Amino acid sequence: QVQLVESGGGLVQPGGSLRLSCAASGIIPSIHYMGWYRQAPGEQRELVAALSDGGITNSADSVKGRFTISRDNARNMVYLQMNSLKPEDTAVYYCNVRRGNDFTTLRGYWGQGTQVTVSS
Repeated sequence: QVQLVESGGGLVQPGGSLRLSCAASGIIPSIHYMGWYRQAPGEQRELVAALSDGGITNSADSVKGRFTISRDNARNMVYLQMNSLKPEDTAVYYCNVRRGNDFTTLRGYWGQGTQVTVSS
């Protein structure tokens, strides 16, 4: 069974940085994409960024230039470096792995989520 465990969330001031990590275990060979979604209160879950095993990145326009996704395939880890954080980045961030690039769907496997709060 696939298990995803996130870490690295917390409280940060606007303009600050955080790095999220996700450790995946029990990965099946056909998983191609590892990434991050987020869900703010009263909002739908949305893609933040996803990275294919071939190095292709898909990311939300709102985080381009500020967030960087990376992965370590040998260790089944995916990371999200978040810089220049804004209050509107406040959300629960979820690690996700999936086979295809159907990022508008909630398919694949999910972690339990980690809270990121950006506030002064």
